[in-house]
Amino acid sequence: MAPITVLTVVGARPQFIKAAAVSRAIRASDDFSEIMLHTGQHFDEMMSDVFFRELEIGKPEVNLAIHGGTHGAMTGQMLAGIEACLIKRRPDWVLVYGDTNSTLAGALAAAKLHIPVVHVEAGLRSFNRRMPEEVNRVLTDHVSALLLSPTMTGVCNLQAEGITRGVHHVGDVMYDAMLHAQKRSRETSTILADLRLSEGGFALATVHRAENTDDPARLQAVMDAIVDAAGGLPVVLPVHPRTRQAIARHATRLGPIRTIDPVGYIDMVRLLDGAKLVLTDSGGLQKEAYFARRPCVTLRDETEWTETLDHGWNRLWTVPDWKPRSDIADYGTGQAAAAVLDAIRAYRG
Repeated sequence: MAPITVLTVVGARPQFIKAAAVSRAIRASDDFSEIMLHTGQHFDEMMSDVFFRELEIGKPEVNLAIHGGTHGAMTGQMLAGIEACLIKRRPDWVLVYGDTNSTLAGALAAAKLHIPVVHVEAGLRSFNRRMPEEVNRVLTDHVSALLLSPTMTGVCNLQAEGITRGVHHVGDVMYDAMLHAQKRSRETSTILADLRLSEGGFALATVHRAENTDDPARLQAVMDAIVDAAGGLPVVLPVHPRTRQAIARHATRLGPIRTIDPVGYIDMVRLLDGAKLVLTDSGGLQKEAYFARRPCVTLRDETEWTETLDHGWNRLWTVPDWKPRSDIADYGTGQAAAAVLDAIRAYRG
């Protein structure tokens, strides 16, 4: 029997991390083959290439090199490029991750060609339709054949929208990736020594979302909140290219925040592992903070990862205190990638 051919669409850093776990499971299987398509949404060395090397994914077979422009222009170009690839390759499945423009373009292109879509991280909701990511994830869920949720909250969100067929709770593939990278980072990364940081002696921050970077007053408030929440700890901020431009454009005052260039995944995991506190507007880093058992302050007014709030590992920047901490069973035990493949195997259209 011919192997099941999966075309995986990725475009942004969090998707590279998630895809690494599932791609590793595909390579270890006898009944799957994979075509990796990179839209180019994250394109520079430290936001893209380094992740493929460090995560041992291998160079994508297809790179559309699409980045920049408005949401509509970017998504439209991706849709056309992915469609052309699907017509040429005719995979059995298209696999998409998360909630980026790459996610939506991959799902729409496949659905219009009647190729079933599997959405990893289905069912997440911030209930804020002003977020482009919320629009992307809702639309992707509604055209997917398999909806693989990392949490039972995601399953319930889908049920509330009338989606029950093809829905599975599989755990979080990012936890698989984190477990794989954590040991390696402790053995190989020198980032703490390079930056003269001590274990547990600093806070790690990231800021990249348009809602935080586009408005000068909001960006300044975010930076001030980082300093306040750190409570005197040194703060290290790997700066996303868009954030660096916004800081310069708005003349944002950083105070004691130390900015560094973006780092690869292994170094980022080591920084996370060594930090005492995490402050971020990244959905992925909120979870990674929990995986490393580090408290996190989310620099947004809501989060899709409500479990991290409920179990006391995370709080919104507008909330002064954490709840009591407890483990989160929903994310699984590091076997989510295998569950993704099992769900595809068991699917009956």
